[in-house]
Order: sequence, then structure tokens, then C-alpha cells
Amino acid sequence: MAQLSYADLTQLKAGDKLPEHVQGPITRGTLALFAGASNDHMLLHIDSDYAKAAGMPDVFAHGMLSMAYLAQLVTHWTPAETVKEWGVRFSAITPLNAVVHCNGEVTEIYEADGKKLAKLRIGAKTAEGLVTLDGDAVIALN
Repeated sequence: MAQLSYADLTQLKAGDKLPEHVQGPITRGTLALFAGASNDHMLLHIDSDYAKAAGMPDVFAHGMLSMAYLAQLVTHWTPAETVKEWGVRFSAITPLNAVVHCNGEVTEIYEADGKKLAKLRIGAKTAEGLVTLDGDAVIALN
């Protein structure tokens, strides 16, 4: 299975892998900046005392932060306007100081409504292997 570069879109086949996208470690500063940028100031993500009082070991990353990293995986590889479908499931919390590894694989090449499309299996996990996001995307190839 080949690892793809941006220029390989016309040569896609099932089993091809997108170049891995790695972000982190996720620091308290990362969380504060993302809270400001996203206007998501939920205290579980930025206040250690609040998170601990809620039964968590510490603050943890916004789910949408990892989803943004996953979007970067796809859009660093193909133009954003080629993304036709996108869906993810949040499966675990991304802890403070985690390094997030985003991966994708082409699962199918097909045609619909006169367009050539590729279905991708995409996901994010921590360096320790904890899967935090799992999903699919469809991109247009023509």
C-alpha cells in the first residue's frame, strides 16, 4: 500500500494511505487558545480545579480540536472543496499532553451522479494508541 502525496489524487486506489498528520503535545496553552478561537469555554477543558471536581484527573482536549486536526489530515492532502461528505464519532477523551496521530486510508473508488469519488476511513489516536475519533469522508476526484 502506497502512501500518497498531494499530486497523486488521479492515481488513487483502495488501500492507499494518506500521509499521517501529527499534532501536539496538547498543552494547557493549546486548550486556552482553542477555547478562544472556537468560543468553547467549557471549564472541563480549561480549569483543572473544575475538571477534578467533576471527577476527571485533569482538563482534557475539546473533541472539536482533534476533529480540526483530522480535517487538517484531509485538507493538507486534497483541496477542501473536494470534500463532499464528512462524519466522525468521538470515542474517547484526548488527555492533556497527548500527541494526536491522524490517519486515513482510501477504502473505495466509485462513481455517483457522474462524479468519480473516493471514500476514506479516517481517525485520530493518541501516541499510546487510544482511538479518540473514528470516521469517514468522501472526496471528489473530478
